[in-house]
This record gives sequence, structure tokens and C-alpha cells, in this order.
Amino acid sequence: SLYNHINARIERFITYYNFMGFSLPEIKINPDDAIYTMERLISAVEVSGYALYLLIDEYDNFANTILMSSADKKEDYDKLVKEEGVLRTVFKAVKALTSGTMIDKVFITGVSPVVLSDITSGYNVAKSVYHKPLLNDLCGFSEKEIRAEIENIVKNRNSKDLISEGEAAIEDAVNTMRSFYNGYLFSIEADEFIYNPTMCIYFFEEFAGNGKYPKEMLDSNLSTDQAKLSYIASLNGGQALIINLMEKEDSVVIKSVQRSFGIEEILFDSSRDRQFLTSFLYYFGILTIAEETPDLETRLKIPNMAVKGLYADKLCNLLLPDSEERDAGRLAAKKVFQKGDMQPLCDFVEKKYFKVFSNRDYILANELTLKTAFLTLLYNDIIFLMDSESEISRRYSDLTMIIRPDKRYGRVYDVLIEFKFVSLKEAGLSGKEALALSVDELKSLPSIGEKMKEGTEQVTDYGARLEEKYKNVRLQKFVVTALGFDRVCFEKIGEAPPLPE
Repeated sequence: SLYNHINARIERFITYYNFMGFSLPEIKINPDDAIYTMERLISAVEVSGYALYLLIDEYDNFANTILMSSADKKEDYDKLVKEEGVLRTVFKAVKALTSGTMIDKVFITGVSPVVLSDITSGYNVAKSVYHKPLLNDLCGFSEKEIRAEIENIVKNRNSKDLISEGEAAIEDAVNTMRSFYNGYLFSIEADEFIYNPTMCIYFFEEFAGNGKYPKEMLDSNLSTDQAKLSYIASLNGGQALIINLMEKEDSVVIKSVQRSFGIEEILFDSSRDRQFLTSFLYYFGILTIAEETPDLETRLKIPNMAVKGLYADKLCNLLLPDSEERDAGRLAAKKVFQKGDMQPLCDFVEKKYFKVFSNRDYILANELTLKTAFLTLLYNDIIFLMDSESEISRRYSDLTMIIRPDKRYGRVYDVLIEFKFVSLKEAGLSGKEALALSVDELKSLPSIGEKMKEGTEQVTDYGARLEEKYKNVRLQKFVVTALGFDRVCFEKIGEAPPLPE
């Protein structure tokens, strides 16, 4: 099929350029040997006096396909890259044809930097430009470009079709896109984060078409990213990495991004380390460069809310593999933003989630562990801007759920939760003693009371700043405190404004 594809592209090339008046000589297509056809094409172009450029797109597709879907990876790999394999033959020919004057330039593009040494010995004539800072925004949109397009759409739409008018419509749309689609950096030396173009165009089409945002902010064309997370989760250390990314400020620090992968390393090496795991996620857009740390390492982060939703779904599936339990957990989570009732969700986390977390390293448990448990069940980017308030000085142990600008008509609450954690050692109790406590006895523990008081002050202060920023926010505020991985209790702070009729 690869030879058929090459032959078809050559036929199209000849047809197009002859139509444009170049009068290339007839080329004999060899259906059994596309390399022969390539050489005939080069001979035809040579007499024209023009240079020939060769573009090979998605050159790594074969490795990614085997990685994600092949049942017998070793057999399929050998078919492609063994001595007489199709890919090895093609790249060997490409190298030979570029060593002289027959092909002037070759552009090879792909998602992951799979090295070609597995395919053809010593393909060392290529120069990688992936991490060049000048190319950081080559395939993405800047915020300036995003704003210009939003302004154009708002200008050309009837205001009654929009969720807000004029400048407010522009700011609402730009802020929403920033939360969901911005955040990509492809060089440690670049200074501007860029927007995912596929997701932006998806948003523009919906917004220009009916004046509304997409119901689901993640384009279904990118849903295959879940397969990449599933692959990482299947590797040694993969699940721990996904959990740590959700817990630790959505980021991870490594020495540097790995510049290339051997195909055999991706498919068969069982000793992959964290640098490989994080670099793999980086190249597939599920992590991105955040910054260079003061000690000259590289911090990678989850780029935006659209991608964070993939992590939340994957982690929920990992921690709650039973679909009925997941459904029960999400039903309990709905009570929080539909009714302002935290009790069902706390009960679920205490009875179901804590059994899972109790098997992990208890020494590392903290507020972020608790937040992660709740976040995986509460995450809902169809209704909310989730955990997106970085511009207001905030703590990483709180969770904000602000209703999307296009969903404020709904009968749901905005939500702010402050999470606190008390170890059994701090409370001076055993797990058995903690389980025997009533809710009132649990809340009356000095260590729990102290955390509740601290959380109340924090959620009140931060809630006031949210209410000042959003004006029409209807905020349900909670302090949720866990005692080890055994008990959880909460306090509701104040009353939210009534829901719309």
C-alpha cells in the first residue's frame, strides 16, 4: 500500500504540473516498484531545470500505529524495518537520491522524533529544527491572532445571537479559549505560549456559525490522545506519573526533553524512565514546556483545560475501573453543583476512593491527594471553567468551578472548595479509631477543627475575590477535610445566591 501511495502521488504531481504548463515527459508508473517510479520522476524533472522538493509527512505514523493498535508489535515492526522491509527500502532510496543533485531538499515532518537509524543505516543527512525558538509559533496561533478572529466574528454576527454584546462578547470568548486551548511551548527559549490550531478552528466554526461556543470544548479529532495516556498508563511508572501530574500543580520536572526515540526503544524497551514517559507525552501534545527551572532543568505541564480533562477521565478510570462505581461517583458529584449538597460526594470518596488511595504511599498524602480524588469526579468542562483562576493569587489546594460564560443561564452553582488533610498521626488516632467516630466527634477533634477554621478563612477571602471579579457568580463555598484515608467531613460556608428561574 505504501508503494501504491507513492505512485499515486507521483501521478498527481505530473498531472498538476503539466496542467500548469511545465510539459513534463511521460513517466512510466511501475506498480510493483515505486522506487523505480521515483527515479523516473527525477529524470523527468531534471530536464525541466527546476529543483525537486520531497515532503514526507507523518513519517513516524508507522511506529505510532504499531504502538497504539498492533496486537503483534514485534512481527509488524520486523515487516517494516527488516533488511528488505518496505520502509527501509524507501528511506534508503531517499538518502541515495538526496546525496547528489537529484532531490534538492527533503522535508520530513512527524509528531514524535523517531530516529531513522532503525529504518535505514546511518540516515544522518537530516537536521532537526523542532526546538528552534523561531519556529515556536509556526503551526499554532498567537493570542493576538485569536483575538483578531474573535473580533471579526463578533463584528459580523447579529448581537442577539451572542451570549453577550460588543467588547464583553470578545473578552468572554478570548478568556474561554485561553483556558481551554492556550499553553503550548515548543522551545525552552521561546517566550510566547501558543494556541492549539485544530481546537481553535473547531471553536471558530461553531462561534461563527451560530454565535455559541462548542458544547464540548475538545474536538473529537483529538480524542485519540486518550490512547496515548492509556499507553503511558500501561508502562512501569506510568500510572504514578499521571497521578503525580494531577496532584503536583499539573507539572513535572525532568533534566530535559528527550530529543529522539529509537523505534525499538518505544516498542520493546521495558526500562523506560520518567524522562522517556514525560517526553513522549510532550511530543504528543499532552504535556508542554512550562519553563526552565532555576537549577536549569525543564518543567513540563499540562497545557490547558481541554487536555486536563483527558487526564481527569483517565485517572478516574484507573482509580475506579468499575463503570457502575464511576457512574455513582459522578452522580454524587452532580449534587454539589446542582443542589449545593456536598454530603453524597464526601460519602462516596470516603467509602470508595479512600480504599484505592490507602494502598498508595501514605507518607506522600496531602491536600493535593484529596483534591485529586474530588477533581476526577467533579471535572466537567461542558459547564465549567475548571480550576482556571491562576491570575488571582490562590492556593493549589483549592478547586474552582466557574460556570462558562455561555452556560450562565443554567440552574447550577459556581463552586469553590478548599481541601485540608490531617494525618492519623497528627490526630493521635489509629485507622480503626477514626472509623468509629461519628461525624460530630470527627469535627470536634482539635486538629480537624484547626484545619476547618483555617480553610474557612481562606475560602471566605478567596470567594470574595471571585465574587468581585465575576459580579454575577452564585458561589457555593466548602471546606473539605480528610482524616488520613479513612474519614472525610465538610463545612458549607455561607449561602449562595438563588438559582435562576
